[in-house]
Amino acid sequence: MALININGIKLNIAVKGTGSPVILVHGVGGQHGHLSSLIDRLSSQFKTIAFDCRGHGESDKPAQYTLGDHVKDVIGIMDYFELPVTSLLGISMGSYIAQGVGIAARERIDKLILTVPKSNGLTSSVHRLMGEHAAALQGLSLHDIFSYLLPYFTYDAEAMRAHMEIFDTQLSPEEFAVANKALAGFDFREELYKVTAETLVISGKYDGLNSPEEGRECARLIPRANFIEMPYSGHAPMYEEPEAYMKAVETFLLKAPLP
Repeated sequence: MALININGIKLNIAVKGTGSPVILVHGVGGQHGHLSSLIDRLSSQFKTIAFDCRGHGESDKPAQYTLGDHVKDVIGIMDYFELPVTSLLGISMGSYIAQGVGIAARERIDKLILTVPKSNGLTSSVHRLMGEHAAALQGLSLHDIFSYLLPYFTYDAEAMRAHMEIFDTQLSPEEFAVANKALAGFDFREELYKVTAETLVISGKYDGLNSPEEGRECARLIPRANFIEMPYSGHAPMYEEPEAYMKAVETFLLKAPLP
């Protein structure tokens, strides 16, 4: 791991493995360590580049930033590592960022994996769900908020409760609010036709944050996209159905590119 200056701020970036590059982007409130199981698996065949998004983890935390800044940061990472072309995997917030990169730098993304995505939102999905349960969540810590909401966005809440570290955030409430504000009001629906990368969209059947219908919409709007619905997953298929998820990802990344 290293702090590297990208677009005027320091981003915590971890590189592992050799081979064709795959950039991985985590969800809101998280950090690249939440993707350790994916990194460990993929780095045996690819060069994985994972990082803490601005405002997250060990990266700098500006007082305000936008989804567009996140998109520029990924492109900046591609420039820093001199990657003319890369694969890109984004989860939740990371899938929004990945869509933006797939539009803005479409000639540089050969394969795109969108995990539990949506194409647009007035606010972050977490912020929306918290608002729907505002009365019950009043006065709770962020840890207790996520614990309370688990049944609304996972298939087996009790099983996932033993792995709260993947949902918890190390951000302060103020930092978490800034991170969520950055996702307010985005809408890629009118531009997803520009994505030229082969795309795999993966949603969880029981996801109350970003529904399978929202994943299908992404796949429908992207010209070369396939959609998979994970039958025993919510918002975390990489943890809820790890083998099925990883098999789908590896098969997609390893198959020969279409002409």
